[in-house]
Amino acid sequence: MGRGKFKGKPTGQRRFSTPEEMIAGTSSRPRTFKRVEAQYEEEESEEESGQESGEESDDDQAEKRKGTQGLIEIENPNLAKQKNLKAKDVDTEKSTELSRREREELEKQRAHERYMRLQEQGKTEQARKDLERLALIRQQREEAAKKREEEKAAKELKKAEARK
Repeated sequence: MGRGKFKGKPTGQRRFSTPEEMIAGTSSRPRTFKRVEAQYEEEESEEESGQESGEESDDDQAEKRKGTQGLIEIENPNLAKQKNLKAKDVDTEKSTELSRREREELEKQRAHERYMRLQEQGKTEQARKDLERLALIRQQREEAAKKREEEKAAKELKKAEARK
């Protein structure tokens, strides 16, 4: 006997269904097999009646659906097959739509460029404040340079007076 909890198939005890049992639905086969067999039987009967009536069998097959599928129209994008384009059929002139992140990144870059242009022209608040600080610093440096020149001139006068 094999090890483990699973038992082997009882090969000596197999029972095969007869075609009459399968058609009647009393066989011991799985349910899916019964459905397939029933569909097969329906198709055969429709083909026989279709030969007499013409194209009516194609319309009946399209209309027969399980449960509420015939009542409700469902638009599921995942069910639709994707169309594969060949390289020669691709339109290169057509611009592709950007994703949300790419679009936001482009907007961010454009806004930064616009801000920098205004900054260079001195039209933003920060640029005005920077220019005011720069003017103050220049003024302080000029005053400091004048003061140094005066001190230097005063030292030279003292040196000249000390030599005389």
